[in-house]
Amino acid sequence: MNTTTKDYAEMKPIWIADDDQSIRFVLEKALQREQLPTRSFTNPKDVLAALDEENEAPQVLVSDIRMPGGSGLELLEKVKARYPGLPVIIMTAFSDLDSAVSAFQGGAFEYLPKPFDLTKALELIRRAVEESQREEVALETLTETPEMLGQAPAMQDVFRAIGRLSQSNVTVLITGESGSGKELVARALHKHSPRAQGPFVAINTAAIPKDLLESELFGHERGAFTGAQTMRRGRFEQAEGGTLFLDEIGDMPFDLQTRLLRVLSDGHFYRVGGHSAVKAHVRVIAATHQDLEQRVKEGVFREDLFHRLNVIRLRLPALRERKEDVPMLTRHFLQQSARQLGVEPKRISDAALEKLSRFSFPGNVRQLENVCHWLTVMAPAQVIEPKDLPPEVIQGVEGAGPVALSTASALAVTAALVAPEVASVGERATGELMPTGATPATVPLAAGDWESSLQQEALTMLQSGRVDVWDELSRRFERKLILTALDTTRGRRIEAAHKLGIGRNTITRKIQELGLEES
Repeated sequence: MNTTTKDYAEMKPIWIADDDQSIRFVLEKALQREQLPTRSFTNPKDVLAALDEENEAPQVLVSDIRMPGGSGLELLEKVKARYPGLPVIIMTAFSDLDSAVSAFQGGAFEYLPKPFDLTKALELIRRAVEESQREEVALETLTETPEMLGQAPAMQDVFRAIGRLSQSNVTVLITGESGSGKELVARALHKHSPRAQGPFVAINTAAIPKDLLESELFGHERGAFTGAQTMRRGRFEQAEGGTLFLDEIGDMPFDLQTRLLRVLSDGHFYRVGGHSAVKAHVRVIAATHQDLEQRVKEGVFREDLFHRLNVIRLRLPALRERKEDVPMLTRHFLQQSARQLGVEPKRISDAALEKLSRFSFPGNVRQLENVCHWLTVMAPAQVIEPKDLPPEVIQGVEGAGPVALSTASALAVTAALVAPEVASVGERATGELMPTGATPATVPLAAGDWESSLQQEALTMLQSGRVDVWDELSRRFERKLILTALDTTRGRRIEAAHKLGIGRNTITRKIQELGLEES
């Protein structure tokens, strides 16, 4: 066995919990021959007492499922609550499906039926040791980089730029492909700026219809238009004293560009239907995936606004330009998606990471995040192997060229994120995952008009040359789910969140991100 991070002599012991003395003896002797340190227990109570006394987890825990004074599954639950990354192997002489399912649902590394082949048992423990050591290194790395992740030189340049701008209120234009993390950079600029105590307000100017965008940005007075029953503060007022992040600024309608230019020039604006100027004490950060110079040449973006925004420009690298960051980001997103879905975090093997790193990720960091959500829901075991990766990743790596997540995979992932308990329903509703070599036009869909409409809309947008199809359709999907839930609960957010199967904080954040909140 080749250890990944440290020698056996430096390892913590492998704990064995079993009331059967012969099992303990056989495993102890076999592991000692491998120069692996061990410690044995006869019941769960002694294991928990040792954890309390030493305040440190073992390298691996191997536990029987039935012991005097408690079950191995109860021990698994308590140990995992303290040490989520600890690999636990569950042994049992009762080789029934319920025990196996319970063990995996509780986050077991593997399930070992008795009587077991000693060679296979040792190989399983070796794999658990390797995984434990990998997770220790990954955890150390993640705790060192909690805000933004990236060790690649291109990302270090971005971090240095954020540092240089930390005490400035200058306007910044962030450029980069869709999904590369432009909003994260904007949030970091705000967090490290003199305005950090003020609000950070984000708006995607491409996601809001033209006739509503003006009111969203600048607010409106009562009676300004049909349905305007009260005065409403716009995003500029909401961001007072803080930062306003204008995402996808390249898609802003031309006439609104004029109004934005005036605000940036003199710091004043008027609410829709208003006659009194409002002073804006706001720092503006804009972002786009488009070539604004080309948009200016085409006459669809104002040149004077471009120069007003382009005071400092930060270019965010695509993920394919920073592939050394893929392992770190993958482990981070697997932990993150497990927290969102309320499940045990899955681990990923070196072989799967190597294959994932060779994928070109046309959707950048956002696509990697979605892949990790997919793996959290769909991968069959706690350790992700190359065969468990999504079909589109395997297809892209094995010579078919880069492809985006299929419609079916995308919907399954979105369903899992919005409502964890309907993940399996989302999978069934879209039929089987896209087979290798298939295109959205040839994937069979289950009965139902909405799936066909989704497919047709995706095809229309893809054929039009748009490059924000994922963002747009995901936003519409989430928006419709939340609005429908709020409608059924008459606007009660907590009840709507409960019906959707998401947390209160999640629905509040989504309402803000999707522009559904009214002041």
